[in-house]
Amino acid sequence: MARPIWTGVLTFGLVTLPVALYTATEDHTVHFHQLQRGTSDRIRNKRVNERTGKEVAADRIVKGYELEEGEYVVVEPEELEEISPGRSKVIDLAGFVDLRQVEPVYFGRTYYVGPRGTEYGKVYEVMRAALDRSEKAGIATLTLRGKEYLTALRAQPDVLVLHTLHWADEVRDPGDVVPELPERRAKPDGKELRTAERLIDALTIGWDPRDYHDTYEERVKRLVAARREGEEVVGEPEPPESTSVIDLMEVLSRSVEQSRSRGREGGGGKQGGGKRGRGGKQDTGRKEASRRKAAPRKTAPRRGRSEDLASLSKAELYERATAAGVPGRSKMTRDQLIEALGRQGAAA
Repeated sequence: MARPIWTGVLTFGLVTLPVALYTATEDHTVHFHQLQRGTSDRIRNKRVNERTGKEVAADRIVKGYELEEGEYVVVEPEELEEISPGRSKVIDLAGFVDLRQVEPVYFGRTYYVGPRGTEYGKVYEVMRAALDRSEKAGIATLTLRGKEYLTALRAQPDVLVLHTLHWADEVRDPGDVVPELPERRAKPDGKELRTAERLIDALTIGWDPRDYHDTYEERVKRLVAARREGEEVVGEPEPPESTSVIDLMEVLSRSVEQSRSRGREGGGGKQGGGKRGRGGKQDTGRKEASRRKAAPRKTAPRRGRSEDLASLSKAELYERATAAGVPGRSKMTRDQLIEALGRQGAAA
């Protein structure tokens, strides 16, 4: 069982819930050691006094804030902890925002939030379910490992998750970073734009992260195996040539037709593209489970169907919409999904 990286309380109005944070992701990158060329000797980093050249023990190191070159204010780690003892143990939700208002560029790391004890399970689940139904995120600050973070608390189907967010002044203006952005006043050709939208619609698939995996890690492992056996290492092919403005409409049209042909051959319509993540193989067991989960609940009178749909989360509604083939479902809000599914139920 994983150990929490932080424990404290989550406050929500007058409600206080003891919680713990757990790392939600793990790094499976292939790591290499540094060696001296021609030997098997490891290269290690050491903490060295730049004036004397001697190694310094960790307990002899303090933090220094540089005022001017060579002039420092020394701060002990304990002093930093003392100036925020309460705040470092509290996630105080200041308010709630629509998740769609938070641009992905602001998101940092993700942590699972769990209750600290079974006796807090009901309070925890009420908060999780309320956030899930509202499709909002709670905004709070958190001091973690000596740094203050802006955070967003949101709900997944089974757990609360906490995202660290970048501060506004940490996010660069794209106009200052990307040198050749098109002018916003330069509108694209209407026909080309509509064809590009049809291509996006034809390639729209259901989101399942299990359909994708790290192919670069696999290539690195093959490289290591080839070098070990003394075999020749074959590099990756060069990227295709860029599309010119003159050929854009033709390329878009061919792309739409190609994607539709693949859908007809695979029998999957718009969802046919979802097979590409793992070399065209489908996890039939998972698909069957998904179909069972997406199947409508058995309700008595038909008029109770809207109440049945209203009790579902957006993720569950989307699964039902996918199974029912509701067009445009990827752009719908929770209320729109309920309305669309309700119309289909009435027409059935």
